Amino acid sequence: MNADFPENQEPDIALPNLEIETDRTDDSAARVADLQQQERELQQKINSLQATYDRMLQQQGTDARSALGRLVQEAVSELEQRKQALQISVEQLEKRRDRIREEMRKSFAGTSQELAIRVQGFKDYLVGSLQDLAASAEQLELSTAPPAKPERAKKSEPVPAESASAPSNPQFAEQTFQATVKQIRSLLDKYRHQPDYYGPPWQLRRTFEPVHAQRVSKWFFNQGGRGALQTMGSRLQNILIASAVISILHRLYGDRLRTLVLVNSPERLGEWRRGLQDCLGVSRSDFSPERGIVLFEDPEPLILKADRLMEAGEMPLIIIDETENQISLGLLQFPLWLAFAPDPQQMSSNTDDFRY
Repeated sequence: MNADFPENQEPDIALPNLEIETDRTDDSAARVADLQQQERELQQKINSLQATYDRMLQQQGTDARSALGRLVQEAVSELEQRKQALQISVEQLEKRRDRIREEMRKSFAGTSQELAIRVQGFKDYLVGSLQDLAASAEQLELSTAPPAKPERAKKSEPVPAESASAPSNPQFAEQTFQATVKQIRSLLDKYRHQPDYYGPPWQLRRTFEPVHAQRVSKWFFNQGGRGALQTMGSRLQNILIASAVISILHRLYGDRLRTLVLVNSPERLGEWRRGLQDCLGVSRSDFSPERGIVLFEDPEPLILKADRLMEAGEMPLIIIDETENQISLGLLQFPLWLAFAPDPQQMSSNTDDFRY
């Protein structure tokens, strides 16, 4: 066999091993190349993910700023709406305050301009009738109220409450009693321009308008403290006028003044009681047969009470509510009485409904 091969030639049996090693080297290189390719792909994916992450962060930041801006804008808008709502509420409350003030002024202090004009233009038939009846009653020979002598009236003047010698038949004519007239006008001016809402009892505590002062002046100076006034259209305002009269007379005669109110129903008696308490600052204890104010539903007990007061040297003031359509002639004999005549638009055209 050795003769078949040259001396320097190696046998062919080692060739398969070399081929295996070469294949392994090629496989390793391929794997390395593949791994490098995978590394590059992974790096590209990482770079792509990093870029995506950066974009997402940037987008989230932009979205967050946009959302925050929207929230701020919505908050500002909501605050603006609340501000406008509050302004509207304030305006409504101010209007309501003004309306309440106006209602209070009308309820306690005066009447509307329309009513004042209508009242001024009204020719009060009942006032004239009552004045004529009062003049006729003065000429009657009534045992309970003898007519006052003119010469005696000229010699005596009404004096304040501290004096017990005040005349039993007061008169308020300006030419006769200048001091009393001056005092009454001074009190009316004080009620109008310097109202005292926390004054002592028996002093008027409500706002007093010119229309009310005009009515009270008419009752004192034109009617001499005995006559009827047209209703103001509201019982509260009638009570205000009556309270001013009571306050002035109480200033003149003090505790000698006794107010007798004639009203034809318990409900209206309650209104008079509350109204006089509110306007004069008196208490419930001042409403009793033995004190300042007495309330009546029928004229007969009132007349008897007034007679007894006159005999005791007291000064009764009779106030007649507007709903009293039947006025007893016995009420007109006393020196001080104030009747409120009903609204002419509510009066019947048949004047026989009013019996005296």
